[in-house]
Amino acid sequence: MVPTLTLTMDFEETSSNIATKEFQAVLLAGFGNELVPLTSNHGEEPCPKALLPIANKPMLDYPLAWLEASGIRDVLVICPAPHRASISHYINSDSSASSFPSLRIDLQAYDESENDTAGTCQILRHFANRIEQDFLLLPCDFIPPPTLTLSSVLNKFRTESTYDGAIATTLFFEQSKPDKANSLEEWGSGPSTTSVVWDEKTRTLLHIDTLDQVDDDPEEMVLDMNLLRRYPRAKLSANLQDAHVYLFRKSVLDVLKEKTRFDSIREDFIPWLCTPQYHPRKRNKYGRILNPLNNVPSQTTALEHSTLHSDILSAYDIPEETRPESAISSPVDDFGHTETSSLRVGVVVHRAASGYTARANTLHTYIELNRHFLSHTTYSLPKDPESRALIDPKAQISTDSMVGHTTKVGERTTIKKSVIGKHCVIGKYVKITGCVILDHCVIADGAKLEGCILGTSTTIGSKAELSKCVTQGGYEVGDGENSKNERLEVSDWTAAQNDDSSEEDSDEE
Repeated sequence: MVPTLTLTMDFEETSSNIATKEFQAVLLAGFGNELVPLTSNHGEEPCPKALLPIANKPMLDYPLAWLEASGIRDVLVICPAPHRASISHYINSDSSASSFPSLRIDLQAYDESENDTAGTCQILRHFANRIEQDFLLLPCDFIPPPTLTLSSVLNKFRTESTYDGAIATTLFFEQSKPDKANSLEEWGSGPSTTSVVWDEKTRTLLHIDTLDQVDDDPEEMVLDMNLLRRYPRAKLSANLQDAHVYLFRKSVLDVLKEKTRFDSIREDFIPWLCTPQYHPRKRNKYGRILNPLNNVPSQTTALEHSTLHSDILSAYDIPEETRPESAISSPVDDFGHTETSSLRVGVVVHRAASGYTARANTLHTYIELNRHFLSHTTYSLPKDPESRALIDPKAQISTDSMVGHTTKVGERTTIKKSVIGKHCVIGKYVKITGCVILDHCVIADGAKLEGCILGTSTTIGSKAELSKCVTQGGYEVGDGENSKNERLEVSDWTAAQNDDSSEEDSDEE
């Protein structure tokens, strides 16, 4: 008998090892001013945006799980200095450590205040010495769907940066149609779409409207003629949202250090980064920085005979003689070959039909993301006997609701389409519909809540009624009070308390 040798290959493990060596993640966790009053301080304790729960799981968990599944291991988490202790405590807690055992998280903080926040460009410049390879920049509030794997975005960047000289890959997603029944316009404007010009065939990002351009003339868009000559079939899409997920070659940091006037990655740097691919002057000036010479063996000869590379070039659908001379700014290797570098910015577009996704960067999307997870949940109640014993048998909890650990629910209480956090106390005959209740809230007997978000440790008095309200952590609603379409903040509540005290004092006099 001839011995046989069986070889097995684990492609997922191989991909993970490659990602580990290739990429570093930079995860930004800001103040979350757009989610005030949920992110306003609870007394002297900060309420970090990154730790706000979505379906009773900290927001930070979703991008971390996305990163781990892709094989990326090194994660630089950057947060404001006041939030460092809270986020560090969570990252090093048993629950987080067991959830992401393969991630090596480097938590760094920067000094800023809620009223004077640092721009993303400034933050990247400050921490550039900690970024050692090509990197992925992403926010803590992006909640990816299961159908959108980070590996698919990484693979596009790998292919195009290696064989086409691309310098970045961006991610946009199609906005889902809003549910009119759940409209929350009273809390501010909903998520805004972006006017994007891109080439669908080569999936190249060409132009993004900035806020300044929209403010100057919302009816017009100015495009460079070089862009239109190179991409005559460019497509304009007005229903896309920027996920703020960007893959960069490490060399872009060198340009960012030169562009000291740039403050925002989205508003300043990405729109500018789109231009060198079709603007000759910028290719001349920045081509060698964006695509520097290195000791890696040249692939030019192979590319000249590659059908893949030929397909990429022919995808522009324009004659060769009319294409811009990419060699103008391309480095030359030791053998005299010119390295062709497109300096393109690729784009991945996630369609709404492929799965709901959003950034939890407005109160609208925050509550909609919670509702989305509820629609995919079947009767999520605590599994441990101790917590289950705290829920009265006569309480009615719909199958599309979620109740956290050690939360007490009184008899005859009704909970529908709602997320209830941990360690809450809910009295008798309470009615809760379409709400998100954060941890440690107390809701007294007979209260009615509809479409509300209650910040941590909120107290609702007996027979109080709230409709489409959002509260700051620690807010107290008195017995029998009624509120509708309001942001209830502690400063307003304490001011009202002081006014009442002043009136009592004047009556006594």
